[in-house]
Amino acid sequence: MKTIELTIRGMHCASCVGRVERALAGVGHVRGARVNLATEQAVVDIDDEAVKPEELVQAVEHAGYQAELARSEWTDQVKEHRTRRAEEIRVWRVRVVAGVLLSLMLFKLSWDAIDATTGWMMLVLATLLQVVLGWPYYVGAWQRLRHLSANMDTLIALGTSVAFVFSTVGLVLYQWFGNTTIGYHYFMDSAIILTLITLGRFLEARAKGKASDAILKLLDLAPPTARVLRDGNEVELPAASVRRGDLMVVRPGEKLPADGVVRVGRAAVDESMLTGESVPVEKGFGDEVIGATINLNGLIQVEATRVGRDMALEQIVAVVRRAQESKAQVERLADRVSGVFVPIVLAIAVATFLGWALFGPENARWTVAVMNTTAVLIIACPCALGLATPTAIMVGSGRGAELGILIKDAASLERAGSVDTIVLDKTGTITLGELEVTDVSLGWTTVDLRGDVTATKAGFDTAVDVAGNLLRVAASLEHGSEHPIARAIVQRATELGILPVAPDSFEAVPGRGVRGRIGADDVVVGTERFLTEQRISVEPFAAERDRLENSGKTVVYVARCGSLLGVIALADRPKPTSRAAVSGLRELGLDVFLITGDNQRTAESVAGQVSIGFDRVLAGVLPEMKAAKIRELQEAGRVVAMVGDGINDAPALAQADLGIALGTGTDVAIETGQIVLVSGDPVGVVRAIRLSRATLRTIRQNLFWAFIYNAVSIPLAAGGVLHPMVAAVAMAASSVSVVSNSLLLRRRSLGP
Repeated sequence: MKTIELTIRGMHCASCVGRVERALAGVGHVRGARVNLATEQAVVDIDDEAVKPEELVQAVEHAGYQAELARSEWTDQVKEHRTRRAEEIRVWRVRVVAGVLLSLMLFKLSWDAIDATTGWMMLVLATLLQVVLGWPYYVGAWQRLRHLSANMDTLIALGTSVAFVFSTVGLVLYQWFGNTTIGYHYFMDSAIILTLITLGRFLEARAKGKASDAILKLLDLAPPTARVLRDGNEVELPAASVRRGDLMVVRPGEKLPADGVVRVGRAAVDESMLTGESVPVEKGFGDEVIGATINLNGLIQVEATRVGRDMALEQIVAVVRRAQESKAQVERLADRVSGVFVPIVLAIAVATFLGWALFGPENARWTVAVMNTTAVLIIACPCALGLATPTAIMVGSGRGAELGILIKDAASLERAGSVDTIVLDKTGTITLGELEVTDVSLGWTTVDLRGDVTATKAGFDTAVDVAGNLLRVAASLEHGSEHPIARAIVQRATELGILPVAPDSFEAVPGRGVRGRIGADDVVVGTERFLTEQRISVEPFAAERDRLENSGKTVVYVARCGSLLGVIALADRPKPTSRAAVSGLRELGLDVFLITGDNQRTAESVAGQVSIGFDRVLAGVLPEMKAAKIRELQEAGRVVAMVGDGINDAPALAQADLGIALGTGTDVAIETGQIVLVSGDPVGVVRAIRLSRATLRTIRQNLFWAFIYNAVSIPLAAGGVLHPMVAAVAMAASSVSVVSNSLLLRRRSLGP
């Protein structure tokens, strides 16, 4: 399957969105089409190479709209959208100013003594207003009429034209025939209606522009230039020209032009644009740095490793854009209603005109019929329905990006609001994921490896050399593994000056341990279950195992030639914010579970430190069984979110109703999760759920008021309760209020 993106012009309401989607879906080999009114973009899924972009453009144009192939670069698309939006705002501002000036002149004439000259002058001004302000609506209505359809432009063009034509006919009858039955004092109504509607469009365009501010701010974070060492000389060039492998020079106060690795110097880097965390991070040789973050102090040289679309900032923009272009399930209700909205309003308008013309007051039937019909046409507002969901998603996803919460699509945002159970992985999610070897036990003695390294070395030299030998055996075998436990054992051995040797053979068994051959000896390092499967008894160390595990430590057994040598204990501390995160999730009414491949005692020790009940601990769960545990919770009727950071979490993230991946974890986990927490802070889970609920609440509010507005106001207008000018104010206010309500998400507090 292949995806093609189009920029669509000429859409004004939800019915336009539905018409464009149907036109695109009607092209052969198109699997699906999603059109966003707020971003004016269409995303079309097609069978690979089976559909040419030109066919899609033609389908949109046949439906009465303009379309062109979107730029390939995300940044170019967003910048083009910003330029187009700015031009739209400028044009609507000019129209508003022209409308106000012409309306004031018309208002002045309406207060003067009415004579033949005044009447014709009013007609000229009203005509200018209809042309200057009404032109875009007439063009849109004509395009829809050519394709035997109707939209918001149709309603506005008809409504304002009815009042204008009615007054023009009244003027002609009065001036030429002296007939005063109709009158021509409704020019003012038509003028003010058009001015108010145009003012509403101007305010709506400004509000929609603000809805995309977050993603534009992200793009603006990237520095325009970079200093690069070329042939030993420092050269300043456009940031887009930086190549992988270039050595960038970054001075204090400057932004990093691309992602890379520090090769020279040290500095504190402000990564708040990426993670939402304000505390600077110290960076030195070998540390990774992210493009667009700020070097607060120190001169550093950074080797560029990711440039262009591979940069973290570009990927964040891509994720946010995908989220803004996607559709939530709740939006489909608005789509179905919008498909029949305009025809129903037109039918109601015709019925209103006929009803008042036949049964209205005898001395003013035509006048009342025209005014009430105008009110019906003007007050109907499918724009509010079309903007209710996409603007909230735009603002919500943008707000999340500012806080380091990347939401991949609208469906994920929607699911997060319905989650009732959170399953947290232990290592790297609740804990720091930085295991440290704390003890080496030989059965008859235990060596504490915490504290001063020099003192520990002296202890090996004098009393317990055999403990050092145990650590050497384990480190030699684990040297070929990337598991956190393996890295911790190798690191601790290296710190103590215990040099591992390369194993002759090596095999990693996920969730259990490693085995291999060192010289002539078969060596096994792993869990109690793993050694038992190898027919190696661990009972001699049962008491020591219990003592270590009861203190929250992970125990690894080391055996050589079928005999148990001893155990290595490791500890991992909970993250400073883990307890607050669990507390915040509970305050939201969520049931919190801890899942880990570690043993029950260690898991319960960590759970106790972060206030998770022991009955909510899922311990000893192998990687391949994590997804099964998630499935069990789902089968019990729970809506489950899985939070993890490792490769072994990917199946569980995919199985869960919602996968939340920590950005500090692996690429596989990040790709699998529907929401990514860039900073790796578990408090981000709380913020993500709160943001989702707030966004869904905003969408429901927008849809509720959009439906209620039309359901109440149209009958009132048809019943003669609302004057057309009041209807124009209400119609303009409905669209602006929907977008403004969505913008409130930018200021909503999501907790610490």
